[in-house]
Amino acid sequence: MRARLPRYNGRVKIIIDTVAGSLTTVDGGSERFLNLYSKAAFEAISLQWVRVGWSLRYYHNFSWFGRPVLQLPEDLIRLQEVIYRVRPDVVVETGVHRGGSLMFHATLCRALGKGRVIGVDLHIEESTRAAIGKHEMAPYISLVEGDSASSEVVGRVAGMIRAGESVLVILDSGHTKDHVARELECYSRFVTPGSYIIATDGVMRDLADVPGGQRGWVTDNPGAAADEFAERHPEFRQQQPAWLFHDGELSENVTYWPGAWLERLG
Repeated sequence: MRARLPRYNGRVKIIIDTVAGSLTTVDGGSERFLNLYSKAAFEAISLQWVRVGWSLRYYHNFSWFGRPVLQLPEDLIRLQEVIYRVRPDVVVETGVHRGGSLMFHATLCRALGKGRVIGVDLHIEESTRAAIGKHEMAPYISLVEGDSASSEVVGRVAGMIRAGESVLVILDSGHTKDHVARELECYSRFVTPGSYIIATDGVMRDLADVPGGQRGWVTDNPGAAADEFAERHPEFRQQQPAWLFHDGELSENVTYWPGAWLERLG
């Protein structure tokens, strides 16, 4: 089951009336009236909040242990819930950027008393490599430079994983459907039962018409690759991980990663 926050269809108008406590959606000639403080209204507002925030580069304003981390904070919170439960020996992430997400994973490894991180990217800036190398989290992090979907790089990563180790994989190095599909086929082999491979940034399909978006994102995005991968691979289940604590009506993540979570079954 994929995250079910409503998809943006490019035509909906939303009217929020705080005096009446209502939210109205107008889609063509059809109107829908909601209690402003309902689950459905929260989901409609959240979708637009994600879209507007992305266009304003909201997610560019966070760091972790001194390094920029380009992720929606809620996605990181949900990720740590899963890492705490799975307790992987190895976290592989494709897409290093400036190292903030590697720091995030590494601090969790240190807190749990186990685990290490492998970061893969086509090109790692020397300033980023140097900053990671002298950071207090450096002992937990290894870097691999090269095309993440190439046989050479995948082979190098394979050689860094020891027999019997549990592995969780996060794909964040490319945003085209084709590239992510290749990564899914290459790295899913490392994922151990009960763990996950996560194809991030499926939100692109809902951003085609915002400033900075591209029309092709409607179909050319990581979420589409994850959907098709799940159909081809019954050994994986495409489902948002259950929240460890749950109070209230809400049931879906506010996320940049819809449909991202692919769990390896036993």
